[in-house]
Parts: sequence; structure tokens; C-alpha cells
Amino acid sequence: MTSLPATLLLAVLCVAAPAQAAIKDAQPDGFTLENSEWVPVAPQAAYTALVKEVGRWWPADHTWWGDASKLVITDKAGGCFCEINGAQQAWHMTVTFTDPGKLLRMTGGLGPLQGMGLHGALEWRFVEENGGTRITLWYRVGGYTPDDMSKFAPVVDKVQGLQLGGLATFLRKGTDGAPR
Repeated sequence: MTSLPATLLLAVLCVAAPAQAAIKDAQPDGFTLENSEWVPVAPQAAYTALVKEVGRWWPADHTWWGDASKLVITDKAGGCFCEINGAQQAWHMTVTFTDPGKLLRMTGGLGPLQGMGLHGALEWRFVEENGGTRITLWYRVGGYTPDDMSKFAPVVDKVQGLQLGGLATFLRKGTDGAPR
């Protein structure tokens, strides 16, 4: 029998747009996902857009209050990936490692995973490739739940693909909205 939080997770995350499946492993007690996109900008520009422009590319329907402009990423150790909507506030993840233009690591549980008590390490990796940047979004999740976590992996992978896709589309258009 599936618990109510697991059922809600699947229902909420199933609205995500299709993405490339990149499930590295999926076990009853956790999973690892990896999605990758190439963009025609330098690694530092991609990193800067990730942290300074998150509200312009993050999918609004994957925020608590439907407005991505309320998101902020403070790219320093102990920094916050937060959503601030007046008195309504969410600390999505904590920044644990930053090497600008190369890697940003955050820990925590995104979306319904947080409420389920699950925890993960999420990395945004930036590697120069073919005159642009290969951005890899990697997420490893674990923790206790009475449910088989391997069932969550395909759904969370779709959401990760949507988030990475939002950043890639933003970078391909340019920060001024013009196609590159």
C-alpha cells in the first residue's frame, strides 16, 4: 500500500514535461539521477545565470507559490536556495560547495521530498565543451520512507530535466531574450 505522501509526490510531479531519462540507479532506499545539456555560453556565464537569474528560468509551476521570481540562490557555503513570498517562505536547499563556473552543490529535499523527510545532494556541474558548456544536473536522494523510493526516480528525473531544460533554454535565448 502506498502512503498518502508518496501518492501526492507522484501526482504533483507527474505534471512535469517529458525529459531524457537519466536514472543512474534506483533502489528501494534511494536513487541517483543525471541530466545533461549543452549550451552555447562559457561556463562562468552559465553558472552566473544559474545563481543570479534563477527566477527567470526556473519553471513557475515548480515553486510553492507559483512565481519563480520569488526564488533566490546565495552561492556561498551555507547559502540558501530559498523562495520568499512575504511571510510565506521555503528553504529548499542549502549551498554546501561552490566553485564558480565549475560546480554548485546543494543539499536537501526538493518539493514534496522535503516534506517526506528525504534528503539529497544536488550538483550543477559546468564543463567547457565545443565552444560552449556542458551543464550536468546530478541528484542523489535517500532517507527513510515506508515506500519504495525507486518508484519516485522516473518522476523526479522528469522534473530535473524540466529544470535543467529551463536553464538551457534561457541560456540559448540569451539573458535579453534574443536567440543566440
